[in-house]
Amino acid sequence: MKMLREETVFGPIRSRRLGNSLGINLLPVNGKLCNFDCIYCECGWNDEGRNDRKLPSAAEVESALDAALKKCREEGTRIDSVTFSGDGEPTLNPEFPLIVDRVLALRDKWCPEAKVSVLSNATTAFRPEVLAALRKVDNPIMKLDSHSDILAARINRPSASFSIEKVIASLEAFEGDFILQTMFLKGPDFDSSDREQLDGWMDVVRRLRPRQIMVYTIDRPTPMEGLLKFTEEQMRAMVRPLLDEGFNVQIKG
Repeated sequence: MKMLREETVFGPIRSRRLGNSLGINLLPVNGKLCNFDCIYCECGWNDEGRNDRKLPSAAEVESALDAALKKCREEGTRIDSVTFSGDGEPTLNPEFPLIVDRVLALRDKWCPEAKVSVLSNATTAFRPEVLAALRKVDNPIMKLDSHSDILAARINRPSASFSIEKVIASLEAFEGDFILQTMFLKGPDFDSSDREQLDGWMDVVRRLRPRQIMVYTIDRPTPMEGLLKFTEEQMRAMVRPLLDEGFNVQIKG
């Protein structure tokens, strides 16, 4: 079943990785908009999205978030993270840099102890204004599920202009000050635990040296059938070389 967020600000919801998270959806409230079409996406396939293509403005996001944070404060609800996620890639909203500034100001006003997080596929981080905005938030969480264009085509099904090397080069601009997020799973024509795939991915991790790595697996229904998840124990064994080398790896089953 598709899990589309029907509001610009939603939650808070309990996140496996971020705690009590208040979500921000910078994409259409009645559809999905993404330059990836991941086989495991809880929002379904892109072509199943509704016809809504209206993106919320910075003013609309600011108003909705201000009201939500005020309500959380009044009700005594703790917010661990204000999180840009939603139904697709948040940085596709053309006002993303402006919205980041306004969200940071509202966080400081209502819940200064909370982190501001962005879940992104990193495909637009080559744009200076997007990179600058991502570097302002506490947790820029950048997706990288594989080390090659071939595997990315099988797992993430990106737009035609996608290049793994371009994404990696963009991530190097963070100078290690970001969180790398990777989905481990098995499909009909790939396996994240395959030695060649795993070694290639770990070499990219060593090149980028992110401050933290989030490794996780399937937790909700997926649009592609037949996908298999890993246990935490299996994933820990898969990333053991990185753990032994001192990398900060968070593993969530």
